[in-house]
Amino acid sequence: MPGRSGKAYATWLAERGDAFLKQVKIAALDPFAGYKTANDDKLDDAVAVLDAFHVVKLGTVAVDEVRRRFKQDTLGHRGRKGDPLYGVQTILRAGAEKLTEKQRTRLTTAIEADPAHDEVLVAWQRAQQLRSAYHQDDLGAGRRIAEQVVDTFHTCPIPEITRLGRTLRRWRDAFLAYFTTGRSINGGTEAANGIIELHRRLARCYRNRSNYRLRMLLAAGGPTP
Repeated sequence: MPGRSGKAYATWLAERGDAFLKQVKIAALDPFAGYKTANDDKLDDAVAVLDAFHVVKLGTVAVDEVRRRFKQDTLGHRGRKGDPLYGVQTILRAGAEKLTEKQRTRLTTAIEADPAHDEVLVAWQRAQQLRSAYHQDDLGAGRRIAEQVVDTFHTCPIPEITRLGRTLRRWRDAFLAYFTTGRSINGGTEAANGIIELHRRLARCYRNRSNYRLRMLLAAGGPTP
């Protein structure tokens, strides 16, 4: 539907009617206050769950911000080819469990190039700790890691991690609800939206909404003949 505001979402919920709203048990959402306000107003009986993808993304963004700040403070720019941290920016965005030995060696070499790079390493480790909560086979173990994240990140001396910690503390209930609702996520919607965004860019926009809608349906694997 048109609009990305809390008001647009609240209006859409209101148009669904009470019978529809009463059937909603779990609502996965982005960490956006407008959506939370609409949920609290219209879906007061539903459990709000902070979507795992967006939580992990917050951690990844925090690491990027630390790396960029460091380069600005020391070199006066965000990073250029040949700079140790510039060469591992993609590695810093990846999950530790996915890194090859070669990538781990490159990361270690970049961090050890300057003692001041330890701040970037700590931020990366905190982001990996946050990510690991979602990769535990046992939900109880994942929740314990998540609780530790909420209880400690806001005390970190790195400002970007401190800000992330404050955000997670504000969303504590919705953040931890992932571990009590059977890993509820908004992944299906995000995947469909990703397909739509990709093909919208490739199409260079459509003037006819019917053609646009058909293109998106075909891109997503339907409708069937």
